[in-house]
Amino acid sequence: MLKPIRPELAEIQISGIRRFNTRVSGISDMIKLTLGEPDFYTPEHIKQAAIEAIHENFTNYTNNAGMPELLRAASDYFNEKYQLGFSEEEIITTVGATEAIAVALEAILSAGDEVILPDPIYPGYEPIIRLLGAIPVKVDTTTSGFKLTPEQLKNAISEKTKALILPYPSNPTGVSLEEAELAALASVLEETGIYVVADEIYSELHYESAHVSIRKFLPQQTIVINGLSKSHAMIGFRIGFLMAEKSLLQEMLKVHQYTVTCASSISQKAALEAVTNGKEDCLPMRTEYKTRAGFVEQRLLKMGFEIIPPDGAFYFFVKLPDFVQENAFDWAVRLAEEAKVAVVPGEAFSEKGERYFRLSYAASFDELAEAMERIKNFMDQSN
Repeated sequence: MLKPIRPELAEIQISGIRRFNTRVSGISDMIKLTLGEPDFYTPEHIKQAAIEAIHENFTNYTNNAGMPELLRAASDYFNEKYQLGFSEEEIITTVGATEAIAVALEAILSAGDEVILPDPIYPGYEPIIRLLGAIPVKVDTTTSGFKLTPEQLKNAISEKTKALILPYPSNPTGVSLEEAELAALASVLEETGIYVVADEIYSELHYESAHVSIRKFLPQQTIVINGLSKSHAMIGFRIGFLMAEKSLLQEMLKVHQYTVTCASSISQKAALEAVTNGKEDCLPMRTEYKTRAGFVEQRLLKMGFEIIPPDGAFYFFVKLPDFVQENAFDWAVRLAEEAKVAVVPGEAFSEKGERYFRLSYAASFDELAEAMERIKNFMDQSN
């Protein structure tokens, strides 16, 4: 008989997003507003760079942190976009932002450490925290417009607090933090030594104002995670970037090396093209997402849903009207089965999520229009 595996794994489930998406995938004529996948294709010039890399037999290992020319270009790219100030020696090219999250947390957390997470939040952080023996401390932001406030942050900090996870624009809410709000949070954190893991993967999908990184206010404490999946529709290329002060990054590089060795060489060539000649590739996508957000917002409001308009990304985190008696999971199952529209129940993102669902508008306008009509008919019959 085999000896038991790690007991912590028994408490961890596959992401609720994926589980629900799998559950409804077999239903015919389904409009899926579940996954956070851009419905745009990777720009042609980036695809060509990957094809050329294959033809040129660029299929060996690169340096663990990534191709030197990519690290230099990424440093320039993020400095130009957000004034991050990281040198090429302070960046690791990772296998998507997902690996960057894991590497960052593995490098800084020990058993018993506490990590503050604004709730609702993307479900990819908590399982890693728990596997490392650390303790997630969730802060309910459903009463503060889905934004972590300085007062909430102060109340959540203890002697055991090691890190704050700060993803913005947020998945699942689409809500972001503006410069003054970041400065207020930074004033609570400065001098504490607490790390801020700033997941800024949706930074290019920030609608009304320029994205600002909290690193501006906490340069030593901030670990920045970004990537090209959302900004350049390069999800399958799996290219992320992990950025931190040099001494900390060198420790993170050890974790990265023994986890994946290096990111795909072909994908790195495509990424080099993206951050050098594709700096404005996101503009048409961002414009279209903003248009879709406005359309969906108006339709949802007319149906009686309670929403907080997104500042970016491509999600709404929607509260069910009072007349709906079911919890969000049962309601979403019925919506999928009867109206052929799939959304993700809020419990996948939040302990308060039983009255919420996430709707992704990373779908074509025609699909969104049809989905809104189906949801309207479904709600009319339910009321």
